[in-house]
Amino acid sequence: MLIERLPSSAELPCSDDTPVDNEDQNLIPNILLFSLLQYWHDREDWFFAVDMGIYHPSQPRTPIVPDAFLCVGVPRRRGGKSRLSYVLWEEDNIVPVLVIEMVSQTPGGEYSRKMQVYQSMGVLYYAIYNPEYWQRDRREPFMVYKLVGGEYEVQGGEPVWMAEVGLGIGRCWVGAREQLSWFDGAGNRILSLEELLAKERQEKEAERKAKEKLAQYLRSLGIDPDQLM
Repeated sequence: MLIERLPSSAELPCSDDTPVDNEDQNLIPNILLFSLLQYWHDREDWFFAVDMGIYHPSQPRTPIVPDAFLCVGVPRRRGGKSRLSYVLWEEDNIVPVLVIEMVSQTPGGEYSRKMQVYQSMGVLYYAIYNPEYWQRDRREPFMVYKLVGGEYEVQGGEPVWMAEVGLGIGRCWVGAREQLSWFDGAGNRILSLEELLAKERQEKEAERKAKEKLAQYLRSLGIDPDQLM
């Protein structure tokens, strides 16, 4: 019997070329990516992708393209190069441990077709973020499912702790924007590198002002603060 050769990632499209409906579909997954780059900076056994095609042997030439997904137990870069797509037969058949879909104005089968595909693939956690259209869809704004006995079960609480991943995921407010974020085991939100740098700047500015205030006080007492150095 002739067995069809499975194509390589170089032969396959990297996405389905479907445009996003709004900027959050790219912005929020990328915020998650850069937060994880900071938090797991010393690890090389994970891969997080935004708007990248996943190829499964059951449909070797038709990708499913989540808004984002996380794999654990695979190299950050394959052979020192960035991936064109995530091809399961090139990744020791390690399926994503988490898939994230963001519902937009145009329904994309997040609660039906895509859920069935991820369930059949064996994706352990499936998160659907639907901040704008949850009433239209008669769902909750944020739902996380876990694969239990081959079926997805909704997980309660927020953030949802994913023990097998070592991360929690949930909603948060950063300034005037609601977004998704990672959380550690203690329930603390994991800051992005940008936020950490801003926090460091604020701390340095607060320290500078405290030193200036102390110097002014010493001068009011007739003490030259420069002579105390």
